[in-house]
Amino acid sequence: MCGIVGYIGAEQAAPILLDGLSRLEYRGYDSAGVAVFDAQAGALAVHKAKGRLQVLSDQLHGGATLNSTVGVGHTRWATHGAPSDVNSHPQVSRSGKIAVVHNGIIENYTELKAFLVAQGVPFTSETDTEVVAQLIEYFYEGDILAAVGRVLRRIQGAYALGILCADCPGQLVAVRKDSPLILGYGQGCNFIASDVTAILRHTRRVGYMEDGELAVLTREGIQCYNHLIQPIEKEITTVDWEIDAAEKGGYEHFMFKEIMEQPEALRRCLSPRIRDGEAVFEGLSLPPDLLKHLHRIYIVACGSSYHVGVVGKYHLERLTRIPVEVALGSEFRYMDPIVDENTLVIVISQSGETLDTMAALREARRLGGHILSIVNVVGSSIARESDQVLYTWAGPEIAVATTKAYTTQLALLSLLALWLARELDTVSDEEYRATLAAFQELPGKMEEVLSRRDDIQYFASQYFNHNSIFFIGRNLDFALGLEGSLKLKEISYIHSEAYAAGELKHGTISLIEDGTLVVALSTYGRLFAKAMNNVVEVKARGADVLSLTTQSCREEVAHTADAVMTIPDIHQLLLPCLGVVPLQLFAYYVALMRGCDIDRPRNLAKSVTVE
Repeated sequence: MCGIVGYIGAEQAAPILLDGLSRLEYRGYDSAGVAVFDAQAGALAVHKAKGRLQVLSDQLHGGATLNSTVGVGHTRWATHGAPSDVNSHPQVSRSGKIAVVHNGIIENYTELKAFLVAQGVPFTSETDTEVVAQLIEYFYEGDILAAVGRVLRRIQGAYALGILCADCPGQLVAVRKDSPLILGYGQGCNFIASDVTAILRHTRRVGYMEDGELAVLTREGIQCYNHLIQPIEKEITTVDWEIDAAEKGGYEHFMFKEIMEQPEALRRCLSPRIRDGEAVFEGLSLPPDLLKHLHRIYIVACGSSYHVGVVGKYHLERLTRIPVEVALGSEFRYMDPIVDENTLVIVISQSGETLDTMAALREARRLGGHILSIVNVVGSSIARESDQVLYTWAGPEIAVATTKAYTTQLALLSLLALWLARELDTVSDEEYRATLAAFQELPGKMEEVLSRRDDIQYFASQYFNHNSIFFIGRNLDFALGLEGSLKLKEISYIHSEAYAAGELKHGTISLIEDGTLVVALSTYGRLFAKAMNNVVEVKARGADVLSLTTQSCREEVAHTADAVMTIPDIHQLLLPCLGVVPLQLFAYYVALMRGCDIDRPRNLAKSVTVE
């Protein structure tokens, strides 16, 4: 997802914009730009550059060459038009009077562009965003807010917009629909940003724009409006985490830092929810009629959060005996889902802004389902639109490849499954107590796994030069393999696939040849013998096998596999929570040895807010 920063105040704008954009680099981008109002020239000054933000910063000497106190900045992830200086944001109108930065997609831009071209308006870029800038100027008659309002009635799609007008040097206009945009309230200055990390150095007082809202920022304050351009009051909240949490703190990469933070993140997530021998979810109150008549559960998510859902399906069905379907957010609306008032829809998203997942949520709500979301970002769109919300409290996650968000989502969903089984009286008291005790042991056992990370680094040094890797496992181990494979391909660019081990002879085994690396997962005790049979099968075809198992099974696995990673023994419900950590570390060290940009893998963004 692209990054937006806007500032208006008394200080030089450009250095603040560049600093804010640097804190959004983790979101993924291929070009950067800024637009400021140059008071001396009485016009907007726009500077853009393809490539890393540092290219733009060097051109502007860190912003020192731009004398202005109002501006917008942007890091672009190409959608319409290849990465280039011309296609970078900000996009400007033909006279240069209007400058626009934009996250999202204007779905009807082709139609609007054709209309403007027919009116004699020339275009210079291939972007959908330039249509917005040109259309604002087309409707502008001296009132910038009125012009923006007319444009909003004509554009379709998802957008967060930051808008400058050369005739209004004391104003910055912001608009939001289906793409996050935050207002920052400072002392004698105000901000917009697509993520709070961009402005946290300057203010902790923020407001979350809702769909269809506009805002006009001046030095003195921020006035918000609804879609009818009627003034509204905006609730201001205070961000309660430190800026240090969004910095590397001595680690080489954010991803490694966040892997190492997982035990503490789990403590924050679980400790308040296990009290006096009971699972406690304060504020969670499912309607009695829903609990009485609950007959179906959907889990809706994308990417790693979807993999959390695959694990959660096993847990929920085993503990509650209610059918569970896991659906990709991008597919949910188009599969004619069977949802009614007796359906619980669990929506999972790290950012709480994933557009496909948000659209699925709205569809499920339209059909009458009860929405329970699991998210990390407080006040995010998905959280606000859900009937119930559970926060993971993982803290800010900066690396594109998720780690601690995955483990806290997984732990929270697993605890929810246990709680729901207790509410439905489908779990024995003995299993309930034993499982809760295991949850309390989880952070400490994860620290034990992390303490042996040198072993994982050694295995990575042996296998980093493979170009195709297969993860195999059964049941929970198959679900775990999905995430392990994704982590590896995301940051190392190695072709990697996860398969249910029982499916090997249904086609997949034809891909196994001498020297193929197979990561064989065998932590799930109930299917251990079958998992070992699959290891024998791939070994017979010449595969190199790196196994992941529990400490109690290490010796037996070592007789068959070429190398063995282990995790401590723990209740089967929590095996994936522990098992994912060696796979995260393996992916990290492999990518490190291959010289990859670990925190900013190519073509990926932290939060996907376009379809």
